[in-house]
Amino acid sequence: MDTDRWLTDTRTSYDAVAAGYAERLRDSLAREPYLRAALALFADSVRAAGGGPVADVGCGPGHVTAHLRGLGADAFGVDLSPAMIDVARHDHPGLRFEVGSMTELDLPDTSVAGLLAFWSLIHVPDTAVPTVLGHFRRVLRPGGPLLIGFHLGDATRLKTQGYGGHPMHVHIHYRRPERLTAWLDTAGFTVEAQLLLDLDTSLPGALLFARRRSDA
Repeated sequence: MDTDRWLTDTRTSYDAVAAGYAERLRDSLAREPYLRAALALFADSVRAAGGGPVADVGCGPGHVTAHLRGLGADAFGVDLSPAMIDVARHDHPGLRFEVGSMTELDLPDTSVAGLLAFWSLIHVPDTAVPTVLGHFRRVLRPGGPLLIGFHLGDATRLKTQGYGGHPMHVHIHYRRPERLTAWLDTAGFTVEAQLLLDLDTSLPGALLFARRRSDA
């Protein structure tokens, strides 16, 4: 899959649905006790590792970034979609949000104490995942925690409409934890725990808690 094409498609699609997407997710964490618990554990891990800035990469409308700030983490958001960043800045004034791509993450080396990718790797094709994880390792401090959320499965599907009926053109990749664990190990991370979610629904998910190895 052409890199420029899937990035452009993802950006354009989320620009189109930004308002509807934000409305749908604005209060979603209130209905997700396991996600809240995972985020609290992640924030605790950042503090235990010495604290510092936390990057929410693929932050969308910023609701998770703001939740992390409420947990005491010095969180900021990065997203490919300028419209999503506009919504995030409007909904959460005073927090830091910036436009950027996880394929060329514009953050200094070892500049963040923790990194979150909550259902943002789902649009990254397999061929680009190692590059993205390489950037995650580069910007994380040694020993820094990484939390990844993703759709559970083995398929890829094309989403052509969503969030208010607006047209979209994004591929959604469903993956198994063992596949991401192997990629993470190669990139210099150690997976410490996993959590499977909503296994009896049509859209199960998973979380991986990992840590950047000091020798990587």
